[in-house]
Amino acid sequence: MKCQKCGTNNANTHVKTIINGEFKEYSLCSECAKKMGYTNIFGNMEDDFSNFLGSFFGNALPARTQATRCDFCGSTYSDITKSGHVGCAKCYEIFGDQLLPSIRRIHGNTTHCGKNSAQSKTKPSQPSKEDKIKELQQQLNTAIEEQNFEYAAELRDKIKEMEA
Repeated sequence: MKCQKCGTNNANTHVKTIINGEFKEYSLCSECAKKMGYTNIFGNMEDDFSNFLGSFFGNALPARTQATRCDFCGSTYSDITKSGHVGCAKCYEIFGDQLLPSIRRIHGNTTHCGKNSAQSKTKPSQPSKEDKIKELQQQLNTAIEEQNFEYAAELRDKIKEMEA
């Protein structure tokens, strides 16, 4: 198959794009692919991934943090920003001021609020023992007014059991 751009070389790069819902497919030779900006995406993947993670921590380093090292693992703030990995738990204490804005930006919060914090906020709280007793007393009064004495006796027994 020949390159769709130049028409002379054999195509060895196949590109599929979807832009604004429009699907396009190209078969290109390596020279035309380079001209169009399609290079080997896996060539420098390790460096690119480290740069990607490091960009979350920012690339502007204050001068004082470049010399500060973690007592435990020896990492510097510069190492953390380049690799995107915090060396150890002690690094959070030493570089906490510099890491805090990045952690906020990535996670949205800096305090752990539990795995199911969103669910716990939406769940109704369990009624207290006093609330249950009050509800049973209201049902008891209603049962007496309706002269449903058997049900009223059951409710009375439940109330006494809960109060004991």
